[in-house]
Amino acid sequence: MNPAKRRAIYERLRAANPHPTTELRYTTPFELLVAVVLSAQATDVGVNKATARLFPVANTPQKILDLGLEGLREHIKTIGLFNAKAKNVIALCEILLREHGGEVPRDRESLEKLPGVGRKTANVVLNTAFGEHTIAVDTHIFRVANRTGLAPGSNVRQVEDRLVKFTADEFARDAHHWLILHGRYICKARKPECGRCGIVDLCEYKHKTLPEAPVRSARK
Repeated sequence: MNPAKRRAIYERLRAANPHPTTELRYTTPFELLVAVVLSAQATDVGVNKATARLFPVANTPQKILDLGLEGLREHIKTIGLFNAKAKNVIALCEILLREHGGEVPRDRESLEKLPGVGRKTANVVLNTAFGEHTIAVDTHIFRVANRTGLAPGSNVRQVEDRLVKFTADEFARDAHHWLILHGRYICKARKPECGRCGIVDLCEYKHKTLPEAPVRSARK
């Protein structure tokens, strides 16, 4: 895909959604970090329901430690893999208090040392909480980047590196959210809704699912 077409794609995504953001609900970097850790193999809707119960009670590392493992499990038990996630959240709270004064670190290396935090989660926190020009490649972004031809790659790191390389600075802050939302609501896994896609003419996908034009009967 040439640079002009990539720019046109981002310009249209920006025009349709000038100020995109995550659908996870949070008010502090710590709340965002916990929400993203909980979101692995879970929906944002499900995580938001759980954090709506958790955050009013415990929304700092110390308060979550005061809640304890069993108390935390009780608040997030509706989320898949809640036992493992609860252990990770407790462990990362301990590290944040011991090594970072209870604050979420702003560098990738420190973030990735936290239990339950990999490169994708670190990218989300760096981008959404701190405004860094990172792109967290999840299944939606991986699919959109490959389908459209925007930044094809055989694995998530390759797609991430190509998106970072090919995305102009003016779009870099918001590209992450535009592509996730596009994959979640338009460029869906099983059947992309090409008929209502705003970038359909720029997309290089060869198997678009466009509605067939009505057949006009000949006039008698």
